[in-house]
Amino acid sequence: MTPASIRPDLSSASQIEHFVDRFYARLLHDPQLAPIFLEVAQIDLNTHLPLIKSYWCKLLLGDRTYRRHTMNIHRELHGKQPLQAADFQRWLAMFNATLDDGFFGQQTERARRVAAAIAGNMETSLSS
Repeated sequence: MTPASIRPDLSSASQIEHFVDRFYARLLHDPQLAPIFLEVAQIDLNTHLPLIKSYWCKLLLGDRTYRRHTMNIHRELHGKQPLQAADFQRWLAMFNATLDDGFFGQQTERARRVAAAIAGNMETSLSS
């Protein structure tokens, strides 16, 4: 892990994009989550990653480019293969580990809180 004093914050689009690239590199090699993304959702990284980067720029920077409804997308995925509590916990753990490995600051902590809320809300909404 890089010392906190030299880790960047998620305070710019370029840092958020860098974070998303690192996070997805981790996710797509995870034996639990990779099959959900690659086999069930069959994401096309060239399409998916710019959308996710835009989504996080919206959440952290107030950018208004992203306009999709994420819950509907995940409901469709859940219909193909039910997402379990362990999937959300694993996603959140990997999100936080990616933050811990390379980012530090106020926006980084905000991203951590937002991700926890997203995971909790998705898990609750999809299990009901």
